Amino acid sequence: MKDWEAAAQRLASSTAIRPESRWYQPLATTPRHLFVPRWWTRATSSDGEAVWQLRDGADDPEAWLRDTYADATLVTRVGTIHADHAEGGQTPARGRAGRSTSSSTLPALILTMYRAAWITDTSRVLLTCGSGYGTALACARLGEELVTSVDVDPYLVRAARKRLAEAGHHPRVEVCDLTGDLPYGTYDRIISTVAVPAVPTSWLEALAPDGRLVTTIADTGLVIVADKTPDGGAVGRVAPEAAGFMAARHGDDYDDTFPENPPLWQTAQHADGDSITTGRYPLMYVPDTWDVRSTLELEVPGIDHRRHTAEDGTRTIYMLHADGSWARATATGRKDSPTVHQGGPRRLWDELERIRTWLTVDGDLPIHGAKVTITSDGAATFSRRGWSATLTRATIPARRSSPDRRAGH
Repeated sequence: MKDWEAAAQRLASSTAIRPESRWYQPLATTPRHLFVPRWWTRATSSDGEAVWQLRDGADDPEAWLRDTYADATLVTRVGTIHADHAEGGQTPARGRAGRSTSSSTLPALILTMYRAAWITDTSRVLLTCGSGYGTALACARLGEELVTSVDVDPYLVRAARKRLAEAGHHPRVEVCDLTGDLPYGTYDRIISTVAVPAVPTSWLEALAPDGRLVTTIADTGLVIVADKTPDGGAVGRVAPEAAGFMAARHGDDYDDTFPENPPLWQTAQHADGDSITTGRYPLMYVPDTWDVRSTLELEVPGIDHRRHTAEDGTRTIYMLHADGSWARATATGRKDSPTVHQGGPRRLWDELERIRTWLTVDGDLPIHGAKVTITSDGAATFSRRGWSATLTRATIPARRSSPDRRAGH
């Protein structure tokens, strides 16, 4: 591709900002287009629905240059269909089967994670692979001998190895479920650009003394940064920057707690509920926030959020939980108080309103800058100002890949 070097330098200038930054040269000299020859973008179908549209760089070099050297995430895999393998005109399924399952993360967010890790010139790093672009940046910064990159998808690993080699890098790239056993000994830094439901014990075992882990927690916007402690755990804080990554997969696609239309979903849409009240606040779709969403997920893990807008503009928010709890809140105007129906063992909307009241009274939520204490078995306790919540594998329902659900009737 012509002119990619100039485009990469512009990306470095806008992302790393200062030429003296240790990440400036890696950004300015890494051919991102090499790692994303084809990708998926969102488009609108003739019936007004959001659909995926395949883009091929070779067919449109101008768009290839523009998109791959923009500070943007490029989706490379939808459901089980990688853009590399899609045929012309092929459109992934809509709904849950059409969720993004791999991408090339926006460069600024990669740098945010790397900077939070405090990578030194001698750091042995374990990274998540995806397209391989973030791995290439680490190789350019550290040298390939210090870099190990893993992905659960065998094709992604093969493609990344090939493209890394074309870019002049030969790090160790292996097929691995990030939440299971990690390959090849110990690391000074473990940096995950996929979200995990809880910190895997294998990370703590693989971290060298005083090593650091940086990751996001699934179904939240939380980035946690923690340093290994002598007892085999780790201590750190919630980073000030929020981030959202795809959840870690364990196979070819995601496993879901909820099917698309479980009986509970039918109940949530139509039942009167055990409790019918008027909400205190206007409607909020929780996944559009990061602090409320993160706090609610720690307090009540595993809520399935959905929403629907009727032709007359009436909006409805749904909350479903695997324990049988559900809530439905409906309002006409954006500032109107909703009518709320709730059922099941817990009042999910009440839990949300308790957190919103907390935010209104205090001006923030204690998840901001919270301390994180991780025990050797992976239990993570978040604490600040007398509040605490503990996340363990035992308390986490099976996760969903995407928090955004636009419900239909």
